Amino acid sequence: MDGNAAVVLLLVLAIASSPLTGASLTKKPNFVFMLMDDMGWGDLGVFGHPAKETPNLDKMAADGMTFPDFYSANPLCSPSRAALLSGRLPIRNGFYTTNAHARNAYTPQVIAGGIADEEILFPELLQKAGYKNKIIGKWHLGQQPQYLPHKHGFDEWYGAPNCHFGPFNDKGSPNIPMYRDDHMIGRLYEDSEFMINHTTGYSNLTQQYIEEATTFINTQAAADTPFLLYWAVDATHDPLYASHDFLGTSERGLYGDAVRELDYGVGVILAAIKSAGVEENTLVMFSSDNGGATYAKTTGGSNGPFLCGKETTYEGGMREPTIARWPGKIEPGTISRQLGNLMDWFTTSLDLAGIELPQDRIIDGISLAPALFNNTPVDRPIFYYRGNEMMAVRVGMYKAHYWTWTNFMVDIDKGIDYCPGEDVSNVTTHDQVNNTATPILIHLGRDPGEKYPIRSGTAEYKQAMAMVRPVVDDHKKKMVPGKPALNKCDKAVQNWAPPGCEALKRCLPVPAHNEVDCTWGH
Repeated sequence: MDGNAAVVLLLVLAIASSPLTGASLTKKPNFVFMLMDDMGWGDLGVFGHPAKETPNLDKMAADGMTFPDFYSANPLCSPSRAALLSGRLPIRNGFYTTNAHARNAYTPQVIAGGIADEEILFPELLQKAGYKNKIIGKWHLGQQPQYLPHKHGFDEWYGAPNCHFGPFNDKGSPNIPMYRDDHMIGRLYEDSEFMINHTTGYSNLTQQYIEEATTFINTQAAADTPFLLYWAVDATHDPLYASHDFLGTSERGLYGDAVRELDYGVGVILAAIKSAGVEENTLVMFSSDNGGATYAKTTGGSNGPFLCGKETTYEGGMREPTIARWPGKIEPGTISRQLGNLMDWFTTSLDLAGIELPQDRIIDGISLAPALFNNTPVDRPIFYYRGNEMMAVRVGMYKAHYWTWTNFMVDIDKGIDYCPGEDVSNVTTHDQVNNTATPILIHLGRDPGEKYPIRSGTAEYKQAMAMVRPVVDDHKKKMVPGKPALNKCDKAVQNWAPPGCEALKRCLPVPAHNEVDCTWGH
């Protein structure tokens, strides 16, 4: 082999072994992001649930990559979803409150705020690059017209702006509208196709969401258009529901029925991607918006070995069941030790699509390309926020609790307990405890349940905190909080007269505005 041939061979080998990025992909990839609602880390068979009722997700893991160390950016729905789409912590993108210290806030109907125009969501950037984007399911980033999906990068939408709570009486509160694209097509609990039976748990919504997904995939594949599908289904969020074929089929009760139907939906969507001929050009990722609702006890999700659940910044509240699949690109049956976060979906999709990141703001998400394609972890910290407070940080295997708090005893006395059956001295505190001077340190490898803090006088504690403190100091030094969007509430901004209600002749009278400070007990 002459010198020139050797150089060419080395270049070919280098390219073949490098992580795939947008610059090296010959065709823009499609993205299917499946986000569950309140599904716990331990709900899947592949993550250890003994019921083994998720065969499609377990096969997705066998065909792709699992991320045991993957997190949400907040332990509650709305801030988590805002972070996913913006690539930024809620404290930066405005999805938090300053009405009280360290309180989780979200977007019920009465919320006056929503996702700010100044925030750049990755669907907006994909749309400008020629992608066709669809969201199916719950939006939860504000229900007023200026905040809805079609204003923020989505071409199509089938779903609801808020949680599927109800039925309401359309006087004190209106029933939640269902949208087709930019207009209302009915209301939950009022139209037969949008009913949720609280007695039986029956609803056909998940089947509708599955059909919407497969139709969209087939349409875009036929048009040879790159696409983003954001499948944000909500059946595992209370009130639980499932269709007739799944009701009563799980040994876990109604929650398990919902999980089984969602798993079925994953299987149908993966099959649609394959039959449409776009399997080898489509990255599919599956995760959840926050941990399982342990306060629901047997009607909530399982967080496996982790402490507490939804609403808290313990591992059970923010560590999510995460799987990635891309045949021919991701090695089957692999496990990544990457510390991941839902915010990484922002950076990863733009990287793979060959789109430059915004340069005028801090992006907290990282590209998962090295992990996905070479199984090479990128070093990064994980910050655990609750409202306006950084409660904890993870650096490597160490997690330092700067603040601890489950929920107040007055709520626990009422039966609302975010850590039922779990009481770890000085860790699961019922008051907000500031540990900043001497953070509570956990080694998550030896102690994933956060039950055995490392004593502060030990050499290990001192060495670990010598790594942790500079990371926290740098983070806080650079932190510029966004304007809080979740401070004000107003009954007049509820879904009284959504876009499209005129055509249906179903607009409701809008009461006078009376904006007040929201009260958050979380």
